[in-house]
Order: sequence, then C-alpha cells, then structure tokens
Amino acid sequence: MKLHKLTKFAAIVIAILSVVFLSGIMASNDDPADNNWIGLLIYLSYFVLAVCVGIVLIYVLKNLVSNKENFKKTIISVGLFLVVLVLSYVLASDGDVVANGMTYSGSTTKLSGAGLNAFYLLFLVAIGTMVWSLFTKIKK
Repeated sequence: MKLHKLTKFAAIVIAILSVVFLSGIMASNDDPADNNWIGLLIYLSYFVLAVCVGIVLIYVLKNLVSNKENFKKTIISVGLFLVVLVLSYVLASDGDVVANGMTYSGSTTKLSGAGLNAFYLLFLVAIGTMVWSLFTKIKK
C-alpha cells in the first residue's frame, strides 16, 4: 500500500510539472534563443519514460516468476513470436533497391522485407484466430 501511495504522489507531481512546462512552452515566443531549455525537457521526458518502462518490466518479471503456469505460457508465446521473426527474416529478399535517387543496400531491404513479412504472417494468424473463434462459437 505504501508503494501505491508513493507512485500516486509521483504521478501527481509529474502531472503538475508537465502542465507547468507545457504552459511555459505555449507562452514562449518563436525566438530560438528563448527556447533553449526545450531540449532539457525532452531529455527529462526520456528519463521519465525509461523509469516507467523499468518499473513495468520489474513488476511483469516479478509476476512471471511467481506464477509458473503464466511463465510457461509466456515463454511459449515469446518463442513462437521469435520463430515468426526468424522465418520472416529468412524469407525476405536482400537485393539492392534504387528509390528516390538513393540506393539502399541489401541489408536494409532485407530488414524492411522481414518487417513486412512478419506483419503479414501475424496478420494472417490474427485473422485465422478470429475465424477459428467464430467457428467454435457457432459450433456450440
């Protein structure tokens, strides 16, 4: 319960600081010399994002370790996702591409093709899952 109160207080403080900084940005003029502190605010937002992601990862890993059945399901899901990524990378072509007057190397096109292939495979899996769920509901 103490951690909940602490995080609630931290969220309120961050929200108030955000409103203050946002009003400062909105009230500033367009002169770049007056806006040199915006870069510091961007780094502050990166820091806050990293802290939030770290806290989420800590609690996710804590809950995974405490429940063995969920841990097993998570490992299987992550493994299947990695299989999709590896399969997508293997199926991607690696030829050079010329577009907009620039030549893109084979590694760049292979990574782009792998991302598209992974999207297509996961899209097909999602559609298949929805169709399967529909048929099982109709069957009952």
